[in-house]
Amino acid sequence: MLLERSAGAVIFRFDQNHQPLYLLLQKTDGKWDFPKGNIERGEKTEETVRREIAEETGVTTLDFLPNFKESIHIFYRRDKQLVSKWIAFFLTKTVEEKVKISWEHQDFAWLSYVEAESTLSYAQSKKVLRKVTNYLRLKGNV
Repeated sequence: MLLERSAGAVIFRFDQNHQPLYLLLQKTDGKWDFPKGNIERGEKTEETVRREIAEETGVTTLDFLPNFKESIHIFYRRDKQLVSKWIAFFLTKTVEEKVKISWEHQDFAWLSYVEAESTLSYAQSKKVLRKVTNYLRLKGNV
């Protein structure tokens, strides 16, 4: 079995009514998720998150919210081999609205919680989004 480690983020910004909008990316296979990617050798997790977000969205102004990190564990097949993958998600705030997607994606959207929850393609990503919303409520951000 192959092992992979990835890192990504739930990126949000506030709309004019101070409600959070979450950035989702649509892969070329039509699935919607948060930006993420494999951690490269010698790279710190936060460096991976910043690099992947910049590469996949063009967004470079990011504030990491403290004490939020949610890890998920998935299995998938690549070339008939089973892959065990750990993905660490952080929570980042931005003021940037403009997004420039990479070749890995075909679309993006800034969505409210309800829209994002119904658009995300993976149950574990929806669970991460729920934890983000609870975190933001506890911190008085929403």
